[in-house]
Amino acid sequence: MDIFRSLSYPNFRLHVIGQAISLLGTWMQRIAISWMVYEMTNSVFWLGFVQFIALLPSLILSPFVGSFVDKHRKYKLVFLTQIGLMLQAGILTLVVGLQLQTVLLLSVLGFIQGIINAFDVLSRQSLMISLVDNKRDLPNAIALNSSIFNAARMVGPAIGGILLTRYGELVCFGINFISFVPVIICLLLMRVKEDRSKLTKESHSQALIEGFSYVRRSPHIKSLIIVLVFSSLFVIPYTSLLPAIAKDLFSGDESTFSWFESAAGFGAMIGAINMARLKTGENLRYRVLFSAFLMGIALCLLAFARFLPLALVFTMVVAFAMMMQNSSINTYIQTHAVPSYRARVIGYYVMAFQGVAPIGTLLIGAMAEYIGIKSTLYFMGTVGVIVALSFYTYLRLHIHRRLFKRI
Repeated sequence: MDIFRSLSYPNFRLHVIGQAISLLGTWMQRIAISWMVYEMTNSVFWLGFVQFIALLPSLILSPFVGSFVDKHRKYKLVFLTQIGLMLQAGILTLVVGLQLQTVLLLSVLGFIQGIINAFDVLSRQSLMISLVDNKRDLPNAIALNSSIFNAARMVGPAIGGILLTRYGELVCFGINFISFVPVIICLLLMRVKEDRSKLTKESHSQALIEGFSYVRRSPHIKSLIIVLVFSSLFVIPYTSLLPAIAKDLFSGDESTFSWFESAAGFGAMIGAINMARLKTGENLRYRVLFSAFLMGIALCLLAFARFLPLALVFTMVVAFAMMMQNSSINTYIQTHAVPSYRARVIGYYVMAFQGVAPIGTLLIGAMAEYIGIKSTLYFMGTVGVIVALSFYTYLRLHIHRRLFKRI
C-alpha cells in the first residue's frame, strides 16, 4: 500500500521494529511516574514540576545539541543515546525496587533522562533522511514514525494501566529497561550510509550562530516555530493535567487515567496516519492552521464535558489536532531546511516543542492549583484559538505582500 511505502527500505523497517517495542515500555514508564508522583504528593503542581524537570534540557540544550549533531555521524549518536537511556531506566527500576523513590530523586533521574533525550531526539530526527533512499518518501517516513510513536502511546498506557493496577510501578519500569534491547539489536543490524561531506566544519559557536541566522532569515520556518512555541506554552501541556482530570473531575483511578492516555494516543495515531497519506505539494502551513484551531475548540469542549465517554472523545480530538500540527511543522522543516543546517533547525523545533513545554506544564500546573482544572482547560482552549487566528492573519498578510510585489 502507498501509505506504507517507506517500509520498503530495510533500514527504516528496522528502525520501526525497534522503536515500536521500546516505545511501549517508554509509555508504561511515563504513566507509572505520573501516577506515582500524583499519589505521593496529591498535587498538580508537583506533577507538572517533575515533567518540567524532565523536559528542561530540551529547552536549554537543543540549539547547542543541534550544532553538535550537525558535526557528527547521526547513527553513532543514536546508538550511544540508546545505551544511555537503557542505563537510566535500569537505575530507575533499581531505585523503585529498593523503595528509595522521592520526588527529588525522580526529578534528578528525569533530568538525566532529559539530557540524553535531547541528543537522542535530534540525532534520530536528523538520521531519518538516511534511512530512506528516495527523499520523496521522507514525509511518509516521518508520518509513519509518528504513527508508531502514537500507536505505542495508545497501547502502552492501556497495558501500563493494567500492570500498574495489578503489580505496581516496578513492573512498568522493569519492562521499559528490557525494551531497549530490541532497539540496540535493530541498530546493530542497520547498514546506514551517511554523507560525511555534509557534516558541518565550523566551530560549535560559529555553527550555533549560523543556525540561528538561517532560521531568522527563513520566514516560513520561523513563523511555524513561533506557533509551536505558543502552543507548547499554553495548549500542549493539557497532557500534564490528564491524571488530575481522571481522578478529580471523573473520580477515576489508574485505569481511568490510562483510558485518557490511550484516547490521546488513539487520536494522535489517527492524525499520524492522516499525515502518512499526505501527497507531495500539499500546503502544510494550512494544515497547521486548521489543527491549531481544532485543538483549541476541542480543549474547550473537554472542559465542558460531564460524561466520561465524551471527555475521552474530546481528548482524542485534541491529540489528533496536536499530532497534525506538530507533524506538519516537523515535515515542513525536514523537507525545506538546507541539509547542512537540518539538525540545527530541528534543534529549534525540539526546543519549541519539548523545550518550551516544561515551562508550560509548570505554568499550567500552577494555574490549575489556583483557578481549578476546568477554568484552566477553558483558558488553554481559548489561547489555542487565538494562536490559530493569529497565524491565519500572518498567512493572509504574506499572500497580500506577495501579490503586491508582483504588481
